[in-house]
Amino acid sequence: MLGRMPPVSLLRTPGLAQDVPYAYAALAEGSLVLTAGACPLDEAGEVVAPGDVVAQAHRVVTNLVSALAAAGCSLTDVARTTVYVATTDRADLTAAWDVVSAAFGEHDVPSTLVGVTVLGWPDQLVEVEAVAVRP
Repeated sequence: MLGRMPPVSLLRTPGLAQDVPYAYAALAEGSLVLTAGACPLDEAGEVVAPGDVVAQAHRVVTNLVSALAAAGCSLTDVARTTVYVATTDRADLTAAWDVVSAAFGEHDVPSTLVGVTVLGWPDQLVEVEAVAVRP
């Protein structure tokens, strides 16, 4: 069909690192928004706070909020998250979860918390992906 809009629009987010190999969010036809995993990258694409799970979790939430905003969403529009933490220590999982959970507040979105061996960027400890519904 000529002239038909694609069913998924990939969104690049101003203010976030632009040299990453993925879109920060995808807007599905209708109102479904799927984000890439938000990473603890600064505007220059550098991992912030190597070795600090809590500081990285804060940056991840900030970057997730930016990606969601580019799709017309906020944290209260999120329907599900997956939180990845590169660790074998449950205390690190809890520390990352506490930051993510606090950011969502009373919007206690369904979530999966996973300890993994390694994440994509050197020194990266935390990543969060989300599924949202655009209002």
